[in-house]
Amino acid sequence: QVQLVESGGGLVQAGGSLRLSCAASGSIFRVDVMAWYRQAPGKQRELVAQVRSGGSTSLADSVKGRFTISRDNAKNAVYLQMDSLIPEDTAVYYCNADIWPSRWETRAYWGQGTQVTVSS
Repeated sequence: QVQLVESGGGLVQAGGSLRLSCAASGSIFRVDVMAWYRQAPGKQRELVAQVRSGGSTSLADSVKGRFTISRDNAKNAVYLQMDSLIPEDTAVYYCNADIWPSRWETRAYWGQGTQVTVSS
């Protein structure tokens, strides 16, 4: 069974940095797009950043220049380096990945979420 396990959230002051990690485990044939989403209280979940298996990335406008997404294909892992954090970045951050458990099927998997709180 495939699982995504996240780590790295926490409490940080405005201007600080955090690094989120997420690793996929279980029966995995292939991993395509890996991404980070976030959901603040009372708001919809939004896409923060994504990275394709070839390494191309895209970032939400609100985090461009401050966040960096990367992945390690050998470890089926994705990372989110968050710098110059602001209180508006406070949210639960979720890892997401399009994974092929076998060559015949693919589906989207979600991590359990990790809380990021930025104090002013």
